[in-house]
Order: sequence, then C-alpha cells, then structure tokens
Amino acid sequence: MTDVQVTRREMLKLGLLGAAVLSLPLERNARASLKTDRIPESRLPKPFQVPFRRPPVLQPVRRDATTDYYRITMRQAQVQILPGFPKTTIYGYNGIAPGPTIASTVGRPSVVRQINRLPRISSVGEYRYRTTTSMHLHGSASLPQYDGYAEDVTPPGYYKDYRYPNNRAATLWYHDHAIHHTAPNAYMGLAGMYIERDALELSLGLPQGRYDVPLVIRDAMFATDGSLIYDDDSQSGAFGDVILVNGRPWPRMKVERRKYRFRLLNASVSRGYRLRLSTGDPMIVIGTDGGLMPQPQEVGSFRFGMAERYEIVIDFSRYRIGQNVDLVNPELKNNRDFDSTNRIMRFEVAEDARTRANNDVPSELRPNNPVMQLQESQSIDTNRFRFERGGGQWTINDRTWDKDRLDARCELEDVEVWELENDSGGWFHPIHIHLIDFKVLDRNGRPPFAYERGPKDTVYVGENETVRVLARFGPQTGKYMMHCHNLVHEDHDMMTQFEVGSGGPDPVNAAPARPVSEAQPL
Repeated sequence: MTDVQVTRREMLKLGLLGAAVLSLPLERNARASLKTDRIPESRLPKPFQVPFRRPPVLQPVRRDATTDYYRITMRQAQVQILPGFPKTTIYGYNGIAPGPTIASTVGRPSVVRQINRLPRISSVGEYRYRTTTSMHLHGSASLPQYDGYAEDVTPPGYYKDYRYPNNRAATLWYHDHAIHHTAPNAYMGLAGMYIERDALELSLGLPQGRYDVPLVIRDAMFATDGSLIYDDDSQSGAFGDVILVNGRPWPRMKVERRKYRFRLLNASVSRGYRLRLSTGDPMIVIGTDGGLMPQPQEVGSFRFGMAERYEIVIDFSRYRIGQNVDLVNPELKNNRDFDSTNRIMRFEVAEDARTRANNDVPSELRPNNPVMQLQESQSIDTNRFRFERGGGQWTINDRTWDKDRLDARCELEDVEVWELENDSGGWFHPIHIHLIDFKVLDRNGRPPFAYERGPKDTVYVGENETVRVLARFGPQTGKYMMHCHNLVHEDHDMMTQFEVGSGGPDPVNAAPARPVSEAQPL
C-alpha cells in the first residue's frame, strides 16, 4: 500500500472517523543498546568547526489581496548532520530540519497546507507507531480546529489546510503535536520557526535583515551509522550529547562589529539551558514568547526551558576583530549533561560593521502591550494546577489526559490567575498554555526574573516552584490544551484541556484532514 492509499478501516484504527485516537504507543521495539550503538564522545566533531547557516525562508505559493498561502510536505529524508559520519534519517518539513522559516506580516492571515508524506509506520527508538501528525503553531491564537489539537491527526497520504490570524508581532514556531508520539516526531525533526512582524517593530531601529537571526537550538544523540538515537529514559526525558543550532553541530558564525538581534527557540524535547556569553558580558533581552517586552532587560544569563523563545541583542562592537565569543550553557539542574553540552555556538568577530543602520535598542519597546498591562485586581478567579509524577504517570492534579474531560472553564474575555505548582525537586516542567499570552506575576512569591517581564505562553516551572500567571482568555472560543513541554512528559500524559466560552468549533471535526488525492489547488 502506498502512503496515499489509506482505507476506511485504517482510518477507523487511526481514530479519524470518530473512534478513539490511538493510545500510548502501539508496539515496543527491542531497545537498542546505547553503549554499543552510540558514537563515543571522543569521536564526535569538535565544537565550532562547522559554519553557521540560517533555515531558508519559505515563499508563498500564492498571494491574494488579504492572505498568503503556503505548502509544506512532511517527509522522511537523508541529510548530512555530523561531518565524517553517514547521513542521518530525519522527518522534516519539506525534508529539512529545522523546517523553513515562515515570515508573515501582522494583518495578513496565512493558510499553510501541511501534507503528510511520512512513512506509514515509524520506528523511533523503542517505539513503533502509525505516523500521524498534527501541526501546532505555538503562540498563535488560532481557532480550535487549526490549533494542532493533539487528537486532530493527519495520517500519511492526507493533508490539512491550517489557517492563522497573524494578529501580533512575535517569534512563534510550528511543530508536531500528535497524540502520544509528539516527542519522537519532534525529535526526528518536525519543528520550524514562524516570525510575525509589524510596522511598530520595524520602526524602532532594532537590528533587521541580515542582523536579525533565528537560532533553533536542540540536542540529539547519534549512532555510529549516523542515525538518531531516541531514548526517553523510562519516560522521563530524552537527552542528546550533541547540541545543534539550526540543524548544525556547535556552529561557528562570523559577525560584524555591531549589534545583532537573535531569536532563540529551545526546540529540545527535554533539555533546558542556562545561556550566557563566555566573556561574561551582558545580553539585552528585548522579547519573550509573545513579542517585544515593554522595556529591554540587561541580563548576564537566563534560564531557557523547552518551547520558550527569547529575543536578545548582542553588541559585538565591544570586541576586536579576530576575537571569539561563545554562547555557553553552564550546568542546569535535572538535565543529563555530556562533555560538550556546555557549549552552544561560537561568534567569530570577523570585520567592522558594514552599516550602522538599525543598530539601536530603544529604552521603550512595546510599553502598551495589553498582556503586560493586566492587573491582578482584574482577575475574577484562580485556577490551581499541580504537576507531578505518580504511579508511573505524569499527571496534572492527579489526572492524565482525557479528551472527554474539561479541567477548567472560563468565559470569553475573563481575566484569571492560574497557579502552576511543581513540588518535586527532581523535575522541572515548562508549562505551555495554548491560545493565550500571559503575564508572570511571581515565582514562589517573588517577582519574576528580569528576562520574563514580557508576554509569555510557556513558563519554566522549576524544582519546588509555584508560578502564578495572569491572562485574559480569548480571542477565540472552544477547547484548548495545557501541558508540560518536556514532550516525553506530554506524551505520557501530562496534558489537560480547558474551554473558553461555549459553542466553539469542535477541534477534531470542524476541519478534518483530507486525502491528498482529493486536494484542490491552494
């Protein structure tokens, strides 16, 4: 059977005709021996030997008066990642990992056709499963049926057109969100950056063009045959010994003596980072998940959880030509560290600035951001959520995922405080709330870190921490998810859902996937 020939019986098995979606992995493969198959660290490429590259920017297949239309095909591909080792099999958006960057303009919606051409059955690590997908544009206030709801899956040979409002300037990202195998799909490469810009951002004098640089950071582990090793350590987390930036191991980037804006995404499955410069010089944080902060914040380092985005400015004019500045990762609790996971990438100061245009960081960025203007006194309710492991399961308030249960309900435009509690010293949980941006109120009763003083959609809930966040729920109605963004924890089953208002579109049935054979032109 080819990928496009999916029968009604198989659709029923996949849960696409109303049956329950596949539960936790269909089959287990024999566990590969890491000691036998893993490339010894002594044979891995030395850091800072590979040139830096940016992901390509995806061009629309069509534009009309209001909307941009894109086409992406998810497919298996063989790519060279580690110099000196065989090519690596990945799952990639358009066959590359990370996928192409989508650059949009606020006020112009996008339609992105996602075509699933992955192998019908996948073997990743110890898991064997049907390779369904669900694309989540992380950070978008999308309608429920376009949000990448975990049970709204697209099987191989099918496609879905996702519609995005593009309603505020921010660094977003798109990634797979299929129920119970998000982690292996994302680990194999299904992630890419999505950038929204507006006129205000472009008017501030911040670095633009070649000086506005996406950095998609993740870790991976490789076998001697070049293949990716996926091991979730008894469902606790998947850690690699190679740090990849835009798909390249510990790259080296040549820079000019001027300011650069870097859009950082932690696309790791389970690894958190604590980022700083090897020189000890400060970085200027200008943006968080939901876009520009009210005011820039100067920091020496920052904690960087999975799925978080931070926009930083580094001023290379303070360095001499020929000097190297490394982005490094000192030890962070509850990560599995290896010899070179304390290094990320190198900046090589190669020449004087070619231009000083757009080389500023103003003292005011987006002071009137409505999320950051919310006050706790506006809240009409407080919801409390406890994230923990019990009985071998990852739970929220002692419960695992159930698509038929709602664990919170609020009316459209309600303002609420959500209290996120992690009373474990052995785990940290980056918690992502779909649909909304929120304001971090406090962490264990203390003010948020300086670098968190902007709109967020994912918050690092560290060991024995309780974080309170404040949000206005909207602008859409319907069911949305909240989950831990350690994707292993999400898959096993630290995820819940809430509903905004009533009568919203059904996230599974309002816009189902369709066979590629029935596709009409975009």
